[in-house]
Amino acid sequence: MRQNEKRRLANKAVKTRVKGSVKAVRQALEAKDAEKAAEALSTAIPMIDKAAGKGVLHRKTASRKISRLAKQVHALS
Repeated sequence: MRQNEKRRLANKAVKTRVKGSVKAVRQALEAKDAEKAAEALSTAIPMIDKAAGKGVLHRKTASRKISRLAKQVHALS
């Protein structure tokens, strides 16, 4: 139980960081700021990949998130 709790908190921290980075990309997209969106995307991608590598996110979920964000950023620019 103690180990589960430690892992839950660590996973929660990783998920929160991923959500924050995705939110930064989405906010830049809403503001129609292509440069800022591309910059936010370049920081979000490694975070999402790292979360998938740790098993916090499923690899296909991570891939889907990256793909959708990249598609939106490239459509903007």
